[in-house]
Amino acid sequence: MGLALIKIKIMPKSTDTDLNKIKKKSELIISKEQGKNMKTEIEPIAFGLNALIINFTREETLDSDNLLKKIQKIPDVSSAEIIDFRRALG
Repeated sequence: MGLALIKIKIMPKSTDTDLNKIKKKSELIISKEQGKNMKTEIEPIAFGLNALIINFTREETLDSDNLLKKIQKIPDVSSAEIIDFRRALG
């Protein structure tokens, strides 16, 4: 068992969506699912639409599908997907 570095991309439903609300709710969910060391960034997509990228660490054996389902249920979230999952060394 080891730690995994995970990167999740969260797409809002529209350009008018408040990414700060999604960020706070996502961070709360990730914390409850044993995620730590969170770092967020905004990634421009197109035509004023931005994605929220959240990087964090968590035990690699934990179920990530359940975590994604909870994030996808946040109001104004169009989709959430893991775009990077790798074992942490050290």
